[in-house]
Amino acid sequence: MSDSASPSAFEDPAGTWNRRFSEAGYLFGTEPNAWLHDHASLWEAGERVLSVADGEGRNSVWLAQQGLTVDAFDISEVGVRKARDFARITGVKVNFAVADIATLQWPRGLYDGVVAIFIQFADPVLRARIFRGMAECLKPGGKVVLQGYTPRQLEYRTGGPPFASHMYTPQLLREGFPDLEILEIREYDADLAEGAGHKGRSALIGMVARKPV
Repeated sequence: MSDSASPSAFEDPAGTWNRRFSEAGYLFGTEPNAWLHDHASLWEAGERVLSVADGEGRNSVWLAQQGLTVDAFDISEVGVRKARDFARITGVKVNFAVADIATLQWPRGLYDGVVAIFIQFADPVLRARIFRGMAECLKPGGKVVLQGYTPRQLEYRTGGPPFASHMYTPQLLREGFPDLEILEIREYDADLAEGAGHKGRSALIGMVARKPV
């Protein structure tokens, strides 16, 4: 899953994403997110990483290509089916699952890394639960790599939900991960070309954070 959606998408998320992922091609392309690409060296081959709301597999498959052990999930059965096909065609192994992040039971201390790329379908209450779960499932020393949109994205309208409450700011991220050490937070504008779903000038924020040892 990613986050580019209309207000009605939040009423039936599984149905919405199944419909969107049923279209030909890959909604957000097949290349990994650039922020993730630039920070994947944080992990070593063989380490275990979770890709949250992974959609059609562009990020999880790429992580597996880097030699990582990758778990990934999405609410969309169609998206996960396409992700499995993408991994098979690419020749890598990813442990995919269909799961609703709103009811997910997060494991404790299992992962060396968690990847969350444009998961801004989450309202503030759900977002707080997701952020807690992401932190809890990290091993000591494990790292989160996250990217999202800032409130200025509402002006660009090139992706993401049309709700200011779903956008990220540095303060929000620091408050959302109070037990992690923030290694990097960067706000910047860039031209995205991630399929048809994220295309054009965008107001972005990236974060890297680590669970204390």
